[in-house]
Amino acid sequence: MLFNSLTFLIFFPLVTIIYFLLPHRARWAWLLAASCYFYMFFKAVYILILFFTIIIDYYAGILLENEKNAQRKKWWLIASLIANIGVLAVFKYFNFLNNNLSGLCTLFGSTNPIPYLSILLPIGLSFHTFQAMSYTIEVYRGHQKAERHFGIYALYVMFYPQLVAGPIERPQNMLHQFYEKHVFDYTRVVEGLRLMLWGMFKKIVIADRLTLFVDPVYNHPNDYHGFQTILATIFFSFQIFCDFSGYSDIALGSAKVMGFDLMVNFNRPYFSKSISEFWKRWHISLSTWFRDYLYISLGGNRVSKSRTYFNQFITFMISGLWHGANWTFVIWGSLHGAYLVIGEFTKTFRRKMGANLGLGKTPFLNKLIQVSSTFFLAAFAWIFFRAATFSDAVTIIKNSLHVSKAQLGLYMLGKDTYNFVLCFLFIGLMEAVHWLMRKGDVNYLLNKQTVYVRWIVYLLFLLLIINFGILGNHQFIYFQF
Repeated sequence: MLFNSLTFLIFFPLVTIIYFLLPHRARWAWLLAASCYFYMFFKAVYILILFFTIIIDYYAGILLENEKNAQRKKWWLIASLIANIGVLAVFKYFNFLNNNLSGLCTLFGSTNPIPYLSILLPIGLSFHTFQAMSYTIEVYRGHQKAERHFGIYALYVMFYPQLVAGPIERPQNMLHQFYEKHVFDYTRVVEGLRLMLWGMFKKIVIADRLTLFVDPVYNHPNDYHGFQTILATIFFSFQIFCDFSGYSDIALGSAKVMGFDLMVNFNRPYFSKSISEFWKRWHISLSTWFRDYLYISLGGNRVSKSRTYFNQFITFMISGLWHGANWTFVIWGSLHGAYLVIGEFTKTFRRKMGANLGLGKTPFLNKLIQVSSTFFLAAFAWIFFRAATFSDAVTIIKNSLHVSKAQLGLYMLGKDTYNFVLCFLFIGLMEAVHWLMRKGDVNYLLNKQTVYVRWIVYLLFLLLIINFGILGNHQFIYFQF
């Protein structure tokens, strides 16, 4: 079920109202049933995959907690991780690996005998798999007690607001919340609805409109040059942000209405002054997952400089592979890993150069240069993320270098000038709101206003969604991961 669908417009208030009407002891069952229905709306049979991993990890958690022998305990963890990663490997990476094997066989003059699998990738598989893995890892480390209530554990994995695209929650944050009694709280409901409204605006008004300009260029890269490809890449940078952060806002808002607190997943990432800062603001639940469970496990920064750089690079490369079974995603992750390593390696040099140029005396200009260069690096990497193949990405980059003064106007006239202008206006409005949100989120910003100002803002964004939204069941980009 899509958040931006008419079905969800009925599903959400119905589930929420019944949730508050039910006695506390029955609420977990209602939420679990609603979450199952929500997931089965995409493809019902794939819920069996979820049940398979849920059963394994539920019992693995109990075994890990009861096991006193350190070696056997480690083996129980490994078994649980293999089960989860195995599901990912079959559904997400089998054909990718098999395709590469076929390439190697062709190179050596032989044929790959392994057939391809005709299967669809289950929606949000990487997200709920990583959430399940975080549970067993935390139990293994002694940071979380094993959950004995099977229904509550299943709900932890399947909680519908964040089931298919995160945020990827830790058990310490979520499990106890399913035991707490949540009473109807007008303030929380209003704050949750605000987040949902803001998320809908970003998704329906901005992200889906930007698709009109991004898809033609990236689907037919040989047909576009210069400003056409540059603007499509810039537009995609905002499209993916509005699409994914819009989903996260709706997830956080719908959970908050019922009394649940999910972790913030985005924090104005395009205001970052470095790639390191960018990853503290972008997809925070995933970046912290890789930091805590992969980067630190590899040694983090507690090892030599060269090993630290290797740990950073390999973590981002694997993060890229997490996003998709394609070499373009590996390159995207590797680029960010290289950015981070080069940034750390040149930090002292850049500071000295900035001091010599007198940038310290003009802090606004210094920040503008840092933010702009970070956005450029992120946007360049997005080319590989969006392109269907490595060849398409190279074509986009090459064609971007062929710039003529006439192409900007031709790009506008060749498309829908009305929508083209609207894209810039709405992106500008969003970034203006982000600038006002320097010290807090939407609720922090609106709680300081009078009731009249708040209602004007509500009506304004509601009218923008109704009148300028690209209505229809447009899927969220991150559902494919």
